[in-house]
Amino acid sequence: MSTGSGADSAPAPNIHHETSTTRQHTQHKEHAEHQRTGMFSSLKIRNYRLFATGAVVSNTGTWMARITQDWLVLDLTGSAAAVGITTALQFLPMLLFGLYGGVIADRYPKRTLLLFSQAALGLCGVALAALTLSGHIQVWHVYLIAFLLGMVTVVDNPARQSFVSEMVGPGQLRNAVSLNSANFQSARLIGPAVAGVLITTVGSGWAFMLNGLSFLAPLAGLLLMRQSEMHKAERVARGKGQLREGLRYVSGRPELIWPIVLVGFVGTFGFNFPIWLSAFADGVFHGGAGLYSFFNILMAAGSLAGALLSARRRSSRLRMLVAAAMAFGLLQITASFSPSMWLFAMLLVPIGMLGLTVNITANTSVQMATDPAMRGRVMSLYMMVFAGGTPVGAPLLGWVTDTYGARVGFATGGVISLLAGVGVALVLARLGGLRLKLDLRRGHQHVAFVPKAPLRRQDDGVRAKELTTVA
Repeated sequence: MSTGSGADSAPAPNIHHETSTTRQHTQHKEHAEHQRTGMFSSLKIRNYRLFATGAVVSNTGTWMARITQDWLVLDLTGSAAAVGITTALQFLPMLLFGLYGGVIADRYPKRTLLLFSQAALGLCGVALAALTLSGHIQVWHVYLIAFLLGMVTVVDNPARQSFVSEMVGPGQLRNAVSLNSANFQSARLIGPAVAGVLITTVGSGWAFMLNGLSFLAPLAGLLLMRQSEMHKAERVARGKGQLREGLRYVSGRPELIWPIVLVGFVGTFGFNFPIWLSAFADGVFHGGAGLYSFFNILMAAGSLAGALLSARRRSSRLRMLVAAAMAFGLLQITASFSPSMWLFAMLLVPIGMLGLTVNITANTSVQMATDPAMRGRVMSLYMMVFAGGTPVGAPLLGWVTDTYGARVGFATGGVISLLAGVGVALVLARLGGLRLKLDLRRGHQHVAFVPKAPLRRQDDGVRAKELTTVA
């Protein structure tokens, strides 16, 4: 049972099957975990080190494949809309079936699920490579494989997200989640550059082939892990109503539902950077593909910095989440009306940093506040809301950008993110009977949510304590 920083807001463990010796061992183990602090502290754990090493290889391959796939579709059709259809097909399964993936992740061993899902992702890459290299590739092949990749991701995402806590335990969960994001952003800096070289020298097919083969690295890492060093996680027996049970579990806990709501708004409307950056590079600053690539590099550098800074923090607080979301939206609005290209480019770095801070803080807060037996279903809902909103938000913000211009489109995403942050902060404060307290004295906590007045009912006191703890 998790007893990390979110344990005050998680259900109590089943003590009937837990001996005092086990409890003492667990507490001692978790105390030792909390002592291992630092930016890369979770890499001291062998199983996670194997996981991270495999991930950086496959993530680089994934970014190579994303760029190559978009270029291939554009080459086959000459249509930017076809590229959008490919992206929508890849995210659509998460929107439609994401919650069922969480049920599967809670029911079966996550390591076994990941062995199957990573192998399936690799096979999809090899199949696309074979079709491309043979010269038989057609756009419907790309559409089909994109949809199959999305279907595999329905299970892979919640299993991979919740598997992290089994490798590192609650004391290192935040650090590990932050390093996962740093890992992904590092690959985002390398993968597109490698894809560009491969496309121009040996062709798209070999880029797809290297992506498919890159999944051998995480498969090897999973097979080399020591099961005895894993943190034991409860598995849910097959039964009726488990999907509804997961939804009821989240809906009854403000410390879960409102971070997910906030991430849904920010992910759906605030993360449409391919639309905005391409529009600014081409239509506003008239710089073409080279400037678009430069903007993406700056965003990735900011995201990497945000992930590494998050790895240094020892706890995840809701006040950090809502503050980062509001600052993220405010900077987007500011950048949208930037008069010069260089000012716009400079603002992309903190925008990338704050965007990753929102994602990491929400992800870790939700995981730490969730009972391990429910974690797969909760994280599937999280990913469904965060990634599944892309087929909705991208066309809508794309239409706004095409109709009213890049500046209005970018500002619209920022306004929605800002308002979502303000709204969630007010809702959490009202539900917990809290008010915002500012204290500028040295050595004191400068910003905190505190109770407005003594609470009369015991249940209200418990809820206020939970929300104050995570805030």
